Amino acid sequence: MIFRLFPLLILLVLAGCGGPAAVVEEDEEKSAVATRQHGATGTANDVVIFALGLMDTKYRFGGRNPDAGFDCSGMVSYVFNRAAGVRLTGSAASIAKKGRAVSSLNMKPGDLVFFNTLHRPHSHVGIYLGDGRFIHAPSSRGEARVRTDSLREGYFAHRFEGARRYLD
Repeated sequence: MIFRLFPLLILLVLAGCGGPAAVVEEDEEKSAVATRQHGATGTANDVVIFALGLMDTKYRFGGRNPDAGFDCSGMVSYVFNRAAGVRLTGSAASIAKKGRAVSSLNMKPGDLVFFNTLHRPHSHVGIYLGDGRFIHAPSSRGEARVRTDSLREGYFAHRFEGARRYLD
């Protein structure tokens, strides 16, 4: 029951939050920084709300839209593009090379969280919601669908590798 109320709680907590949108660009060292995209209006709050609207969308390897289904990087790319006007493409590992590193103590809703789930760095990605929870498109554990999970306990807690920020 509490998990069904969680999206509503997040929406209420985040109401009124926001900041300028960003686009990801690579510098000469091929690390990336988030910078403001001309005309983009999305905020971290928009990203979280949009992502929560995709709950229970089916999983599909290589999936990039809700009709076909999502894999983890496809969901993140879709949400950031539609909700914030930020283009993030490629695998979870390539997305992890972009953005600005954020300590786990300073994570904010809308940051991306990365995990080592396939015995290789940054093999899974999700969107941080706040309160130690994130939304993602996992490929296992029952019928695979977009869902929320905890960063503090369970399977993903031991596989967490870090967070990155793509929006101001």
